[in-house]
Amino acid sequence: MLIFVLMLSSASKILMIRPVKFGFNQQTAESNSFQQKMDADNPETIQEKALQEFNTFAKKLISAGIDVLIFDDTAIPHTPDSIFPNNWISFHENNELVIYPMLAENRRQEKRADIISELKTKDSFVIDLSKFENKKMYLEGTGSIVFDYNHKIAYANCSPRTDKLLFEQLCKQLKFESIYFKAVDKNGDDIYHTNVLMCIGNGFAVLCKECIQNKTDEELIIDSLNSSKHEIISISYEQMNAFAGNMYQLYNFKGESFIVMSEQAYKSLNKEQIKQLEQYGSLLYSPLYTIEQYGGGSARCMIADIRC
Repeated sequence: MLIFVLMLSSASKILMIRPVKFGFNQQTAESNSFQQKMDADNPETIQEKALQEFNTFAKKLISAGIDVLIFDDTAIPHTPDSIFPNNWISFHENNELVIYPMLAENRRQEKRADIISELKTKDSFVIDLSKFENKKMYLEGTGSIVFDYNHKIAYANCSPRTDKLLFEQLCKQLKFESIYFKAVDKNGDDIYHTNVLMCIGNGFAVLCKECIQNKTDEELIIDSLNSSKHEIISISYEQMNAFAGNMYQLYNFKGESFIVMSEQAYKSLNKEQIKQLEQYGSLLYSPLYTIEQYGGGSARCMIADIRC
């Protein structure tokens, strides 16, 4: 039986970018251990497979009744990670629109004035943090930050792409409580984005506790999630590496809830975890293997939630 909270179930509207030259981004690989390059793979084949995965995923979302706004990427400049728009832009319910500073130089070129112009309203207040790129301070949108919009709490994991001071400053401006912590992979390396180890929905939270080795940090997060009445669904390192932490909750025009993820993520879940998640929405999954392998991101990374 699905649990729905009517006051929280307004229809979702999301932004997605259809790729034209998707591929392995050497500039991001140093800080993203999820990326994997196969030297024998043909760039045209990679793009073809990624485009097919994108179209299948977008079609499933649209068929579920979710409002999907799709922009096509441009061939020039070449932006191999443009399929992940949530890293450079976020929208907020008080008509604030945030543009973020990106670590990789070729990712900074993903920011498009035409998209901003079309999506902002006459009442929008644009917070452009791009200038911090010159100061080598980075904060990569809802990759770096997992927002609990209903309780005004934001979570961020320490990494080269997530500056603590900038995170705290933005939270203060948006009037969110900030929780900053450190999470690492099995090799002890920083996990590049918070949204691969953590997802927050209405009434539930998916979290890879194994990544958080500092007990004080772990207790802080658990206490916060418990206080905000989230059922915590724990995932393992292996499930995180299969992008089980990179899921997202969306609503269709009927107010029906969907927990969106990749096919790889879904297959990594056990029966108990699936049962827990199904209390909060129908599970919608799609094959994103090429995008995950070469881009190091998954379903959540492909979605920018339009809230203003």
